[in-house]
Amino acid sequence: MSEPIQLPMAAYSQLPSVESASEPEPDLPPQPEPSSSLRIGLYMVLPRAWIASSNLTILFNKWLIDTAGFKYPILLITWHLIFASVVTQILAHTTAYLDSRHQLPNTWRFYLTTILPIGIVSSGSLVCSNFVYLYLSVAFIQMLKASSPVFVLVVSCMFRLVDPTLGRIVNILIIALGVAVASAGTIEFSLVGFFFQFGGLCFEAVRVVMIQVMLNGEGLKMDAMVGLYYYAPVVAILNLLVACVIEIPHFDMADLHRVGFLMLFLNAAVAFTLSFTSMVLIGKTSGLVMSLAGIFKNILLIVCSVIIWHVTITPIQLFGYTVTLCALIYYSFGREKLVEGYHVSKDWVLDLVSGRGREKGLSPERRKTLWIVLGIFCFCLTGLALFVGYQTGAYKSIMSWVWSH
Repeated sequence: MSEPIQLPMAAYSQLPSVESASEPEPDLPPQPEPSSSLRIGLYMVLPRAWIASSNLTILFNKWLIDTAGFKYPILLITWHLIFASVVTQILAHTTAYLDSRHQLPNTWRFYLTTILPIGIVSSGSLVCSNFVYLYLSVAFIQMLKASSPVFVLVVSCMFRLVDPTLGRIVNILIIALGVAVASAGTIEFSLVGFFFQFGGLCFEAVRVVMIQVMLNGEGLKMDAMVGLYYYAPVVAILNLLVACVIEIPHFDMADLHRVGFLMLFLNAAVAFTLSFTSMVLIGKTSGLVMSLAGIFKNILLIVCSVIIWHVTITPIQLFGYTVTLCALIYYSFGREKLVEGYHVSKDWVLDLVSGRGREKGLSPERRKTLWIVLGIFCFCLTGLALFVGYQTGAYKSIMSWVWSH
């Protein structure tokens, strides 16, 4: 389906854990620990697969809705959800991926009091997040999405789940200020698109909090794929009802023939791959990896948007997003992890210069922290170089020179 608005892991960490509320599981025989090489492989492959599927889903949706002329966001979401419903039903009856669904009650009360309310806000989130592609660029959408912790904190306070501290409020205000500066600096601003994105962020924040509150209150837990198994049919029906009023009366079969069923099938398959890789990434890696991968993903997506659609990023936008990104990194990782990363990097450089690094080496944990720091630095540097190069025309000049020689 269309990608839900990606919230930083820190936003989830402010909420009560669903798993902590569940009943203790019976003692199971100890499972063999995966080898270090396998763990390293998972940390290398899974974030890349998630980043690729997430960005490809967003770019694919933008191309279908805006460039290819399939201007039916609700019908596109409905098609994604029908596809997801069929695939999850097949997986449920042929594999063990969805066996955890048996831990959830199969009653009308559970559907009406938990699945249906969450499905309604999920429908609102998906509809708004797809409609915005008609009005705003992918780059600007990602900048606005960076303000998601603001919405999560506000909704969490409304549900009385968290007590906001002064430091957290200041951090959130800095994020909001950066997004406001980026919005003020955009050239192609659409008030309609801005309100659609605002609505999508509100719906998604409510959805996240509702999942935590409802499942926590029942002592249940639900992973991403099981959630898709339950929500997809409900949201598909809700979206189809909305589409019957808004889009189907104006639907033109020529638009479907122009895009082609094969492209729609590939689009739905890519969107489902995103849901699957999200589940595996959350289950097999840490929240730190998820947060880091999310930051990488957003930067890469903005760069791709600039290159593919020639979106103009003004210096004011770049400054505002940089402020937001720095505040978001601090909000996601916290002061302790950032200080730890600084000290690990400093020790590694000193050891490398003095020659002691080869003799004593680094522990696996410190080595992982170092790679994270180096990854952030290299990725941000690459993104900045692409931005500056493209905006100044250096990118086109270099490509012309290479082509001529």
